[in-house]
Amino acid sequence: MKKWYNEEYEWEIEVTGFLRGDHTEHYCRNGEEIGDKYTCTYGCPVNKDGQGICSKVMLIMFPIMEAVRSGGDLENIGGNDKYSKDIVCPDGCVMFRMTARKLGNENFYKGKFYK
Repeated sequence: MKKWYNEEYEWEIEVTGFLRGDHTEHYCRNGEEIGDKYTCTYGCPVNKDGQGICSKVMLIMFPIMEAVRSGGDLENIGGNDKYSKDIVCPDGCVMFRMTARKLGNENFYKGKFYK
């Protein structure tokens, strides 16, 4: 891989709780624990050990990430503030908080990097 574009946003995704008890055994195949954190810019989020986030929750997160990348305000879709939103995994097990941080780089399309 040869990343050539400095993304406009960085994301932190933190495990904030569980909907079913106090553990994920027998519920979550990824073995999430409260306090686990993942980070990414455009690629899929990974934790400090290089392990990727659950592919099912990525299906929920990607449209939210694209909303921010296109100038959206997450409060318009139930977010905590402009750049933060709590979500629940599709299996109904793990609660996550997604938070974007603006890096100050140009927008991919407005910066005309694709030309």
